[in-house]
Amino acid sequence: QVRLVESGGGLVQAGGSLRLSCTASGRIFSLYAMGWFRQAPGKEREFVSQITWSGPKTYYADSVKGRFTISSDDAKNTVYLQMNSLISEDTAVYYCAAASAPGTGFDAWGQGTTVTVSS
Repeated sequence: QVRLVESGGGLVQAGGSLRLSCTASGRIFSLYAMGWFRQAPGKEREFVSQITWSGPKTYYADSVKGRFTISSDDAKNTVYLQMNSLISEDTAVYYCAAASAPGTGFDAWGQGTTVTVSS
């Protein structure tokens, strides 16, 4: 079982930046990838970004390409999401997720951290 703990959310003005962190513990030796999802009020949860542990390979939703950067620190078992040029549409609860194998989907989730972008 993998436990994920997020931090770094908060209130920021449009155009500003925030960095989210997600630290994994437990059965981390089996991790294949970690990612970030978000859920805005009244909307479904959506994919934001993903990074594989080996490689690493990164993927982004079109809506955040060029503004968000995902990275990892293997020694700290931590994944970061650097969010720049924030817009009001980025306001959401951001969830960290982990996948134990390719093709299995994300099977561990954090509790979420709230990002609010004021315009």
